[in-house]
Parts: sequence; structure tokens; C-alpha cells
Amino acid sequence: MLIRRLLWLSVCCGLAVCEHNGNDTDGETTATHPLLLVSFDGFRADYLKMYSFPHLQNFFSDGVRVDHLTNVFTTKTFPNHYSLVTGLYAESHGILASRMYDPQTNKTFTIGSDDPYWWDEATPIWVSVQNSGYKSAAAMWPGSDLKIQNHTATHFFHYNPKVTFKERLGNLTSWLKNDPEVRFAALYWEEPDRTGHMYGPDNTAEMSKALREVDDNIGLLMEQLQQAGLWGRINIILTSDHGMAQCSQERLIKLDSCISRTEYLVVDLTPVAAIIPQNSTAVSRVFSLLNKCHPHMKAYMKADIPERLHYKHNDRIQPIILVADEGWTIIQNGSLPRLGDHGYDNSLPSMHPFLAAHGPAFRKGYHLSGFNSIDIYPLMCHLLGIPALPNNGSFVKVRCMLVNETCADLAVTVGVVIGVLIVLTTLTCLFRLMKGRGPSPSRPFARLQLQDDDDDDPLLD
Repeated sequence: MLIRRLLWLSVCCGLAVCEHNGNDTDGETTATHPLLLVSFDGFRADYLKMYSFPHLQNFFSDGVRVDHLTNVFTTKTFPNHYSLVTGLYAESHGILASRMYDPQTNKTFTIGSDDPYWWDEATPIWVSVQNSGYKSAAAMWPGSDLKIQNHTATHFFHYNPKVTFKERLGNLTSWLKNDPEVRFAALYWEEPDRTGHMYGPDNTAEMSKALREVDDNIGLLMEQLQQAGLWGRINIILTSDHGMAQCSQERLIKLDSCISRTEYLVVDLTPVAAIIPQNSTAVSRVFSLLNKCHPHMKAYMKADIPERLHYKHNDRIQPIILVADEGWTIIQNGSLPRLGDHGYDNSLPSMHPFLAAHGPAFRKGYHLSGFNSIDIYPLMCHLLGIPALPNNGSFVKVRCMLVNETCADLAVTVGVVIGVLIVLTTLTCLFRLMKGRGPSPSRPFARLQLQDDDDDDPLLD
């Protein structure tokens, strides 16, 4: 009986890999603290190991640090910022790249497009917040100034890169402080992406200067929130959309050397090119020419794009997709357009951003190696106490960041369970062996015997 109970206890411990002390994310929770989401565009995860960040280190020490996030393909600004606030892969939310073509409407999307049509395939979190009876605020976050699902953010700026970080932060701080109905706020900043494009991430002098400015802005954020009485009273997530790879004039893939421009149209070019054959009957020929074009470029027919990229189930994805290897640039002809770029395969460490979190809901001095960027959306919905819409993320992967969650490491737990089972099995075998070798007592009434069932032996009760 005792052995059975121990076995049952060990199995239960193994199943209890993650104990939830609060409400489940599928339902509503009681939200008492606003949430601020901040993105520093192009903040590559391993910059944390290469440069000094004193203000960010202070933020980490009193909060959560996540070494890297696996973001969504393509690793571009618009797709990943929309994935952060919807929890969806690009093929699901429809913002696929910086340039897109919609064959249903014959519309073309560029970074400057202000048509909300492109964004309506998904519902960003600020719209959900407003649908739940609260208000939202955004400073330059992609899409926040457009009427998505007929809603902009409650308070917002139209995009203007000339507005300083301090001005953006000042307005958000004011909205959070003076309007208690504002539950969600988002802030976007263009650096270090801008410097990475211009000089390349390998230019340590220029990157050091840009990242020092980013760290100073994090210090400013902490200072302003403290002055406004918000520090420690709101939850904050600092993250990014993608990383950056070094490019070179020696790593160019020139399409003009492989195929005539009269045979295809380019929707988007590098490092992921979207191609439409001019003649629908010549798709195979165009694909064949592009597939043999360069050893550092992979060509895919739409149907054959790997499932792991989650990048083929949308009408806006073109018939042929070209993907350059890390650090290689696809051009039609000419010279290198920029020294640093992103958009490459999202499995590459150079494309991964970081994450930091602080506030009453988060653990202090806690460290995680990584998870998927789409997991941030269900986390934010949980923090805000609003129902999460269908998404590709997982709250289970991020719940251990929170103070009201008790989580055990799965590998350690499984190891403990296996160890317990081995010990119990060994003890059981030894017990039976010793019992079998023991002297047989004199039994005048041999017909009266106990059942040979160890688990029911009264000596083990």
C-alpha cells in the first residue's frame, strides 16, 4: 500500500510541472495595473552581451530578463509589430512585409500607406482593450493611428519620426497618469534600427553610440515614471521586433544576371523577395531560372514554403518567394542599398530581439532564456484582464515570469520523477528478494496463508 501511494505521489509531482495560483488566461482576471509596451526597433538580442547598458541592467535587476525571442517571418518591422499586439503569425494577420500586393483588390501597400484595409484581418490589443470598456494610448506604434476594426487607439500620434523619444514618452506618461481609464499604452522608437541599417551592426563605434542613447532613453523612462508616481504601479514590457545582420558589397545576388525583368514583377525585394511572373503560363520557367540563380538564395513556390515559417496561407503571399542567406542582399542590379539589414529566416540568432519586464505582476531578478514573440500577446491579455482573441501564442510558455505563478523546470521535474521511480523499483525488488530468502516459520495449519500481494500486506500500512 505504501509503495502504491509513493508511486502515485511521484506521478502527481511530475504532472504538476506548472502550478497556477491565479486565474486562467482563457477567462478574465482582475486587472489593477495598466500596461506599457515599449519597442526599440532593431534591438538585436546579443547586443546585451556586446555592449554596456547600466539603466537597462537596473531595470533587469528588479524585474525579468529574457535573453532572446524567436520572432515571426519575415523579420521585418511591420509584420513583427503587428504580431506582438495580435499574437498571430504574419500569414494570419495579413501584414506580411514592408511592401505587399493584394490580388483581390489590386492594391499595393508601402510603409507610408494609410489604408486600414491592410490591417483589418486581425484585431490589435488596443482595440480589444477598448471593446472591454477601457482606453488605450499609443505613440507611433505601427497601425495605432489607423481605424482598424473602426478604432484607432483612444489617444495616439500620427507617425512623425521627428517627434523625440522624450516627447512620445511625456505624452504617454501624462495619459497614463491623468486618465485612470487608460489600461494599455504602446511606445515605438526607431533606434537602434536606423543606425544598424546605415552603418551595419559590426560597426561597434556607431552601434555603441546608438545603444548608449537607447539605454539613456530607458533611464529617462524609469525616471519619468517615478516622477509621475507610476513606477512600481504599472507593468512594463520592453522588447523589439527583430535584430540586424551585416551586409556587404561582396554579398550581392543580382537577379538581372539570371532572368530578364520582362518575365516578372517585383513586389518586395530583399532579403525576402516576392515575385509575380508576368505570364501565368510561365510560372515554372520563372521559378526554374530563379531557383538556379545563386547558391545563397533559396526560391520557393508558394505551396512549398516550409510550414515552420508560417508564411504561405494568405492571398497576399506571391506565387514565388526568394529568401537570401544571412548577410546576403537580393537586388536586380547596382550596388548595396544598406550595410545592415533584417528580414531573414527567423531561426537565425541575429534576427532575434530581447525582452525585459518590470512591475507588480512580474518576478524580481528573474531570468529566462527565451520564448516566441507571439507569446507576449496572451501574456498581455492576462495582465489586462481581457479575453484573448484566437492567436498562435501560448500563455503557458510565459506564465513563469509572473509572481502569481509557481513553475518548475520540466526537465528537472521529469528527472526527479524518473529517479523516484527507479529508487522505488529497486526497493521493491530488494524487499521481495529478502522476503523470498527468509526462513520459513513452522506452520501447523499450512492451509491458512496470506495473499502474496505486497501492496495489500498489512505490514506495509
